[in-house]
Amino acid sequence: MAKIFCVANQKGGVGKTTTTVNLAAGLAKVGQRVLMVDLDPQGNATMGSGVDKRQLALTIYDVLLESASINEARVRSEKCGYDVLGANRELAGAEVEMVDIERREKRLKTALAEVQAQYDFILIDCPPSLSMLTLNGLCAAHGVVVPMQCEYFALEGLTDLVNTIKQVHANLNPDLAIIGLLRVMFDPRITLQQQVSDQLKAHFGNKVFDTVIPRNVRLAEAPSYGLPGVVFDPAAKGSQAYVEFAREMVERIKTL
Repeated sequence: MAKIFCVANQKGGVGKTTTTVNLAAGLAKVGQRVLMVDLDPQGNATMGSGVDKRQLALTIYDVLLESASINEARVRSEKCGYDVLGANRELAGAEVEMVDIERREKRLKTALAEVQAQYDFILIDCPPSLSMLTLNGLCAAHGVVVPMQCEYFALEGLTDLVNTIKQVHANLNPDLAIIGLLRVMFDPRITLQQQVSDQLKAHFGNKVFDTVIPRNVRLAEAPSYGLPGVVFDPAAKGSQAYVEFAREMVERIKTL
């Protein structure tokens, strides 16, 4: 059965989508069967996986409103080696349409149950706000992977996220836990980043992944070519770090 992980952080611009698509590509590279679910109406994870969101006949929007199944809506990204349940602007309307419907926070969980046996990992790219979409992701997941920059404001955002996860754990999803914190866009030359990194390790211990993703130009360029960095330039330091992270994830779920 697949392990379902949300990639979430309430702070914007911390590399959630970059982490989701590169982890998906990294896991595919090390032989895992992966489904990447894009829960963000911007559809960046869809485009960054080599799938044109404008051409999609069915998306996560149709799945949440139960007018299509995941089997019908998913597409294969041949270049990247994993399946994509894509999103586009339509998804922004789902929030409003889901206000009055039953089990609205469990729609994604129900849909994923049908395909869980077909994958080793299901990764969910969440929007930066705590919305009904993010709540669907958190209710469906076994755990949360938190990408974060080693900066002061990132620590503040982390406190909010931990509180949110505790609330969802208590009220909606008793399986939910933080799987780990991933340090991204890391520059070891900056003293503050080293200090925040040390603070994270002191406070969260083994919840901090060993792998560190360096600040890397090739990772930043890759989305403009519609590919994860791992596929776009496998030799880049950032790409190699994400493949290493994928291996660490495979090892870590054995101990969960």
